[in-house]
Amino acid sequence: MSGNRRAGAAFLAASAPMLMVSLNNLVVTNALPEISSALGSRIPDLQWVVNGYILAFAGMLLTAAALGDRYGRRRVFLLGIIVFAVGSAACALAGSVLALVLGRVVQGIGAAAVQPLSLTLVTGAVPPSRRNAAIGMWGGVNGLGVALGPLVGGAVTEGLSWQWIFWVNVPVAVLAFVLVLRTLGESRGADRMLDLPGMALSTAAVTTGVWVIVHAGGSGWTGPLSLGGMAGAILLAVLFVRRERRARYPLLPLRFYRERAFVLSNVASLAMFFGVFGSIFFLSQYLQGPLGYSPLEAGLRTLPWTAMPMLVAPLIGPLIDRIGGGRLMAAGLLLQAGALGWIAAVARIDLPYARLVPALLIAGVGMGLMLAPAMAVVLGSVRPPEYGKASGANNTLREVGGALGVAVLTTIFRAHFVDTTDLVALRAQLLSPVDSAEAFVRGMRWAIWVGVAVVAAGGVAACFLRRGPRNEAGHQEESSESGERAVADNHA
Repeated sequence: MSGNRRAGAAFLAASAPMLMVSLNNLVVTNALPEISSALGSRIPDLQWVVNGYILAFAGMLLTAAALGDRYGRRRVFLLGIIVFAVGSAACALAGSVLALVLGRVVQGIGAAAVQPLSLTLVTGAVPPSRRNAAIGMWGGVNGLGVALGPLVGGAVTEGLSWQWIFWVNVPVAVLAFVLVLRTLGESRGADRMLDLPGMALSTAAVTTGVWVIVHAGGSGWTGPLSLGGMAGAILLAVLFVRRERRARYPLLPLRFYRERAFVLSNVASLAMFFGVFGSIFFLSQYLQGPLGYSPLEAGLRTLPWTAMPMLVAPLIGPLIDRIGGGRLMAAGLLLQAGALGWIAAVARIDLPYARLVPALLIAGVGMGLMLAPAMAVVLGSVRPPEYGKASGANNTLREVGGALGVAVLTTIFRAHFVDTTDLVALRAQLLSPVDSAEAFVRGMRWAIWVGVAVVAAGGVAACFLRRGPRNEAGHQEESSESGERAVADNHA
């Protein structure tokens, strides 16, 4: 029993900070109108309040994981919590949009140290026999954090003020810091040297790529800045790959990409987050716009979707070895695609909320079926000392997928929103509320159907994951034993 209590405390210590940083992906979305009024800025100018966080988060994930392997995962994890708390305080005290965006960037840097190392610390704190169950619970908490961000932001903004969205992170970070010190041991990766050129190139490539995605989503994909940025991101990625081929201690070993399980599970993760981020973005606006709910009411009405992963993922974890991670991922992605298609098919300006509930429940089950198996497959395709690098790579693709989903679906939405309405009337704001709502729903349907196609393609990719002696849910016995000895040797 005492062992179970220690494992439970360790899981709480590692996952609570991760929940905090996951919430902050989208926590400001429903607070933007109040922030705009308070800081004297237009809402379109505040896009970087959301995107500045995502940009720093995605760009620093691989580097933070490497620093954890080199200097100690718990040490870097604790540093990430401190940086995140400092960034949160800076956001709460911000008196201008620029100061708020800079605070969000600092938050994103701290989050990049917390997210991948959280999973590594969780898997190192439980026995191998309970690892998939722990990954299942971790996946549920992660999915819940991302999905509940808009609800929490709306509730805090309505009940207190937008500054409290950030102030609340500070005491949570302090408590998490103390809990981590008391319950988690130190561990390190196998590499003792840092690939500094690789760190610089990866950060530059991912940051440039995410910036291009965000910029193109608002300004178009064929403008000179978008095209130049794409070329720069591709060049940086090529230089990074060339560097990793020659590096003695690579930041991201390229042999990972010779593992079918690693590649396909990452493709599936990117597809899932493409559809989830893009769809939640539009669903929130649909509930608050055409259907007329307040931010808090809209957030509460997404709970059938957002709460389900927390219920489903822990139940799925223990079944991964028995059923197979690939089958579970495929089922989850196809359920998610079906649910999104349902929403797109029934959406209209006077839709009774009850007609959305079945689709939201199916979407939540699909997300829960996907999250835990995806991480188990990723970790099962590498050695235990490499969990940090594999987790960093997967989380990077998730963030890129989310940003890409919002940008691409927004582009699709705008094209059909404009093409199916009177452009002159739109610019003059002469459309009636009903006409404007109808135009929104038409654009949203087109956007979500694109999301359906991408998520379904991810489900098809997951079907090609095969099970074998070294399957998608675990290592060969000798690899696991040697890895466990390496991790145990590195514990303080």
